[in-house]
Amino acid sequence: MPSPALPGLDRRLFLTSLLGVTAAAAGLSGCADSSAAAEEASDAPLASKVPAGTSLKIASYQNAQQLQFKLAGFRDLPFKVANWLNIGAGPDVINAFRAKSLEVANNAGIPPIQAHYQGFDAKIVAINITRKPNYLFATKPGSDIRTVADFKGKRLAFSQGQAQGVVLLRALKKAGLAYDDVELVPLTSNQFLTALQSGQVDIAPLANTQAPAYLAQYKSARTITTDVVDLLNLLWAPVSVLNDKAKAAAIAAYIPYWAKGQVWTYEHPDQWNEQFYVGTQNLTLPQAKAITALANKPLFPPRWDEAIRWEQETADLLAEGGFVKKFDVSELFDHRFESLAAKAVPAEYRR
Repeated sequence: MPSPALPGLDRRLFLTSLLGVTAAAAGLSGCADSSAAAEEASDAPLASKVPAGTSLKIASYQNAQQLQFKLAGFRDLPFKVANWLNIGAGPDVINAFRAKSLEVANNAGIPPIQAHYQGFDAKIVAINITRKPNYLFATKPGSDIRTVADFKGKRLAFSQGQAQGVVLLRALKKAGLAYDDVELVPLTSNQFLTALQSGQVDIAPLANTQAPAYLAQYKSARTITTDVVDLLNLLWAPVSVLNDKAKAAAIAAYIPYWAKGQVWTYEHPDQWNEQFYVGTQNLTLPQAKAITALANKPLFPPRWDEAIRWEQETADLLAEGGFVKKFDVSELFDHRFESLAAKAVPAEYRR
């Protein structure tokens, strides 16, 4: 099926090129189950103690994670952080995993699906459920678009390998719009603002954190809110890292801190507004407050049943559009870590 953004070009070739997979991912076979080099995931019990000298390379987009830990008073981690990497976008995380420069990352549900499609073995180790939308749809300045139904015939910023992509696809499906009713313009999320500002696209999904500054700069732009959520905020790691007993133990030790850190941020919005949004992101205090007003309450499920169902729906939605091949997503979850986040937080944050 041709890509609506690039008629006549095979969708899979286009998307593989977009994500920078070299040599068309070995002839576009891509799927982990067809890779002769696929690594078997370990099911060995997790060590109860992190071996001395163990280190992890952890993603910290916009340096938020280490600031959160500092403010929450988490100073004596039972492992060494070899590097905090300012990496957030799914495609960048996958590339860093491949390069062995990153060992655990925080993403949405899409990147693990994309990694599987590319033939890279990685597993989900912790989950935070998102009940309210983290994204809304922003129009270019001067647009008359007011509803998702108005997206028909318009140019939409689309990133297959990121949360913004699946939020867009789910919104289109809910509105009864087919892929060929719109023009999907291939971009990565860090290009969305520029594309809106220049009129390259009519619509782009923006994070709640981005929208206030954009609307303040462009008074004739507007946002369109929906009830479409990206359910999963997760930690994941390469299978090669999880098969290392020492590093697996360190990740198991990191997960409770990760969960508690999110609870701390939710319970201390004033400090987070001042220290992060105002102090490091150059937002005004009113803009920061507008963002935290939309923040999700962290919810860490003791069991992952709902998360697996949602991830399967997402993978199936992508498969329907020809973006990935259909597969059973249960293989993306490492159940050895399933209850760790929930056990680390008060009962009101378990769901």
